[in-house]
Amino acid sequence: MAFKPVDPKVSFPLLEEGIISFWRDNDVFRRTVEERPEDRLFVFYEGPPTANALPGIHHVLARVFKDLVPRYKTMRGFRVPRKGGWDTHGLPVELEVEKELGLSSKPDIEAYGIAAFNERCKASVSRYVAEWERLSDRIGFWVDMENPYVTWHNEYIETCWWIFKQLWDHGLVYQDYRSTPHCPRCGTSLSDHEVSQGYEDDVPDPSVFIKFRVPAAEARRHELLARLLPEGHGPVSLVAWTTTPWTLPGNVALAVKPGAEYGLYEAAGELYIVATALAKQVLGEEASLLAAFLGEALFALRYEPLYRPELLGHQVMRFDGAGRLRPVKEVLSTEGSRRVIGADYVSLDDGTGIVHIAPAFGGEDFEEGKIFQLLFAQPIDLRGIMASGLPGAGKFAKDADRDVERDLEERGLMLKKGTIRHTYPFCWRCKTPLLYYAKPSWYIRTTREGRQLLAGNETINWYPDHIKHGRFGNWLENNIDWAVSRERYWGTPLPIWKCEGCGHATCVGSRAELAELASSRAEAEKLVDLHRPYIDEITLVCTKCDGAMRRVPEVADAWFDSGAMPYAQWHYPFENQAEFERHFPADFICEGLDQTRGWFYTLHAEATLLRAAEAVPDGIAYRNVICHGHILDEKGQKMSKSRGNAVEPWSVLDRFGADATRWYMYTAGFARTSGRFGPNLVEEALRRFLLTLWNTYSFFVSYANIDQADPRRAPAGPVPELDRWLLSELNALVQQVTDDLEEYDPTDAARAIEGFVDDLSNWYVRRSRRRFWRGASETDEEKQSAYHTLYTALVTLSKLLAPFTPFVAEELWQNLVGSIDPSAPLSVHLAAWPEVEHHRIDRRLNEETRLVKRICSMGRSARAKAQLKVRLPVAEVAVKVRTPEDAAALKKNEQLVLEELNAKALRLLEDESEAVRFDVKPNLPVLGRKYAAGVATIRQGLAAMPPAAV
Repeated sequence: MAFKPVDPKVSFPLLEEGIISFWRDNDVFRRTVEERPEDRLFVFYEGPPTANALPGIHHVLARVFKDLVPRYKTMRGFRVPRKGGWDTHGLPVELEVEKELGLSSKPDIEAYGIAAFNERCKASVSRYVAEWERLSDRIGFWVDMENPYVTWHNEYIETCWWIFKQLWDHGLVYQDYRSTPHCPRCGTSLSDHEVSQGYEDDVPDPSVFIKFRVPAAEARRHELLARLLPEGHGPVSLVAWTTTPWTLPGNVALAVKPGAEYGLYEAAGELYIVATALAKQVLGEEASLLAAFLGEALFALRYEPLYRPELLGHQVMRFDGAGRLRPVKEVLSTEGSRRVIGADYVSLDDGTGIVHIAPAFGGEDFEEGKIFQLLFAQPIDLRGIMASGLPGAGKFAKDADRDVERDLEERGLMLKKGTIRHTYPFCWRCKTPLLYYAKPSWYIRTTREGRQLLAGNETINWYPDHIKHGRFGNWLENNIDWAVSRERYWGTPLPIWKCEGCGHATCVGSRAELAELASSRAEAEKLVDLHRPYIDEITLVCTKCDGAMRRVPEVADAWFDSGAMPYAQWHYPFENQAEFERHFPADFICEGLDQTRGWFYTLHAEATLLRAAEAVPDGIAYRNVICHGHILDEKGQKMSKSRGNAVEPWSVLDRFGADATRWYMYTAGFARTSGRFGPNLVEEALRRFLLTLWNTYSFFVSYANIDQADPRRAPAGPVPELDRWLLSELNALVQQVTDDLEEYDPTDAARAIEGFVDDLSNWYVRRSRRRFWRGASETDEEKQSAYHTLYTALVTLSKLLAPFTPFVAEELWQNLVGSIDPSAPLSVHLAAWPEVEHHRIDRRLNEETRLVKRICSMGRSARAKAQLKVRLPVAEVAVKVRTPEDAAALKKNEQLVLEELNAKALRLLEDESEAVRFDVKPNLPVLGRKYAAGVATIRQGLAAMPPAAV
């Protein structure tokens, strides 16, 4: 019997390329699925990437964790289909195509042609599919890309329409005019979970304190001020703070905290009203308080608008009693046309305690506008351009900040200004500063099912578990309705048609329903592409007034597409009903931390809402999830192309291989938190673990071939204690790794394997070398026992490692098993997961050996500290242990400890003080000052006494 010789100078990248060819030639991935029973299904959902750009190292991170669990479950006997998918709609795709075509705005796209633009988008999403597939193969990520789901396919879109229809019929879809996050560059609304992915820290913005003048007549009229103002007083101003001067032309009110204390202050000849808690930092130490009062006393106080309403013309409206906006037709007085209102959310932590209210922008401001029937002034358009007649006219809003500041300074309305650095939202795709902009959008009423969202989350197993009630749970607690519409082109068209006559709206849930309702059934039935602009050409007949109904222009948030994948991947409910039911919900999904606001959320939200609509059997879309951290560079900094610190995946894979990359990602704790990544760290993982394992494997094969040993044969007679210990630790390892993976904890599982391999190489093999060398005192059966034990450990390791490092696991299996056993499974990935042999686990032996190894390690450390080489013998090793059992274990292994530490004797200490040596040295300068001539006598006395007695 002979094994294939093992090259001790292995190239893991070359080895892995050979393994990939073996898998491909033998169709191993397909067989791992199809050779498992259909009635033991384990469902995995692949979160769809977008293939319009090359994959990065963060995609490798996600894919190695996605790969691990399905491999493990397959070896446990489950059938684990892994259907791939491509996310093909939305801003990521559109922006790339805009760059290619040299377009910079929505008017540019429409001039180019929506049909032509969407065709370019369709082509771009498959541009890098080959590169994604090549990378997936190279890292050992097994996923079925021959039959993927694709979000731009008509069948996928039709299922999205069906979902929308279910929500529509149950009152979960509505249109509203409200403040929403808006990207002026992309010209579209964004959802709250998209906004959360675009925040940037330490962004500089203006910090300005503005005077809002109270007209003299208003001051005399107002009950509080008329009583408090002194004779001959100067101008009276309410002071508000803002970091967005460009919103000031939209100001229509000021808000105070009703129960908080405010004061009337005099400073530099003017009178100011601010919260007393903030007065000093706003007005300075010299300001004098004339009177204090509650915020509610300021209600209805009117002040002068910063900008005349006529500068905004038709853009001025007013909320009516029903909360609807109506055009303002009457001439608006500039004298005291704005007023003070109350709002509990006003903070006293910073600013002035008075908040500038502009319903055209802030969400809370918009709600206050409805409550108090305020004016509504919109000084910018959807591109974020300031209106003519205003400071900064024709400029982008944030670029107009300085113009507004300058204008207010010139008019004496700027109290003071500075700069603040804070967190600000940017478009998650184009990086343009977002504006909160009041406009009509379509919403999904997720808040109506808020309790069900939270209840469903309680049934999901999260790893790490703090995500459940932390990042994800908090997100659900603060859930707001989903702004689902996008004023764009390349996406799933919203299936909503509105009557041009009476305004009646209807939602279409299928192509068949569209044909039935269409003005021209023939036109609807021959529609081959459900995208814009073709779908826009289909009109319906209004069931209320027989008028023409046209589709609303918006498309759906691309995250709606990805959240629909459990259903749309099967074209459910139009076909494959049984397949869907068998594959819902998922047993396992995995993505990065940011997806708590992305795919994790949209999957969960759509499943919850569909269950509320009684359209699906379960209210959760997944049962178990690994939420891994983000990749940082080797210095712990955020990794990005713009910073120049991003690691190109192939530079690591070609140099160190996929297994080393995978192993580092598992053991570094990415499944729990964000962490550092770089070539040096991967190289260290390669050296520390893979090369240690490889050297042990090489050692075994070399000696087994020399002796022509059959390591499968168990030795006759008693098993040496060293072998019993290794088999005990091996089975304890199988138990631990199994338990950890059942709990979706790859980190502890991988670290346990690494610890075992270190013990295997640096303790077991080192302590067994003389048996392999056929020393004079060893018998053949002892040697056979060593071969059998080491072989058992390596074969078991090949199975335990198969989900983690699939390439080196395959190499060990092919050489150690496949080469000598024709009946063995073709691949380790077709083999069964190792079973625990409980009778071999000897906990006491494991503890004894752990103690001995620790004592030896401490002894070697003591030698190193004393700069005493191991080859130089020492007279004694003195040890204090905690329990009689530990003392017995050390005495039992005394010869082993002496041999390891090159010592002549082992002494067990009764008390810790025995391990302490005292040296007494008199402090001569101090003694000399005090005792002078008696110092010599003192020194002699100290020398004669035992140091411990002193």
